[in-house]
Amino acid sequence: VLFRSPPLRIPQGQVLYRGQDLLTLPEDKLRAIRGHKISMIFQEPMTSLNPYLTIGSQLIEPLMIHLGQSKKVAWKEACDALTRVGIGEADKAMKSYPHEFSGGMRQRVMIAMALTTRPEVLIADEPTTALDVTVQAQILELLKKLQKETGMAILLITHDLGVIAGMADKVVVMYAGRVFEEGPVETLFEKSAHPYTKALLKSTPRMDQLQEQIPVIGGTIPDLSQLSSGCPFYDRCSYKKDICQETFPLERKLSSSHHTFCHVEEL
Repeated sequence: VLFRSPPLRIPQGQVLYRGQDLLTLPEDKLRAIRGHKISMIFQEPMTSLNPYLTIGSQLIEPLMIHLGQSKKVAWKEACDALTRVGIGEADKAMKSYPHEFSGGMRQRVMIAMALTTRPEVLIADEPTTALDVTVQAQILELLKKLQKETGMAILLITHDLGVIAGMADKVVVMYAGRVFEEGPVETLFEKSAHPYTKALLKSTPRMDQLQEQIPVIGGTIPDLSQLSSGCPFYDRCSYKKDICQETFPLERKLSSSHHTFCHVEEL
């Protein structure tokens, strides 16, 4: 819903928020939701900020538009937000331009911007990619604290299994645009059922195990424009069957909260 249609085309499916299909809403109603009720932290901080505008002007805009705050009140709110994400001398930072900040600093600005309007849903796409491990831990703790205080839902998109273990309640494992497995975070780590999930876990370094060589997932990701009717993980799967190449598996319920999409029942 960030792209215009056309050229964007969505042939099927829904994006539901509080019972409303966002794909059918007119632009004015979408604008009232984007950046207010639903905020997003984008993955690439180096290109997410407008290079022609100061940090302050970009931070106060959503506060003035969505919350109706005056420039003075919005400025103070934005300074407080920068301080919460670990940026010192916030008032000075507000008057700076993006090129004066490092990638990690820009990512903190993006996180502050997403949180200022106190969204109900926060979509975080690799929110700590450009941060070192110490700052990463601080930001994740901040997100957890704000989630607890405000009750907002966080949709975290990441390949970092350590972040998932520390942040998530429910996990959806996806590959080539398809859901392969979903369930509570403890279940996914302890009783993973899909070959792809198992391969991901095996390829993660373990502190409690002596590993001379970390296993890797062989092969390459398939061309998403030329996917067949079968399982897209077929060529890289150690448990594949002939049927896997022919049809994508139906949902298999392992419990009321744990589901997988795989033809192989015993791994």
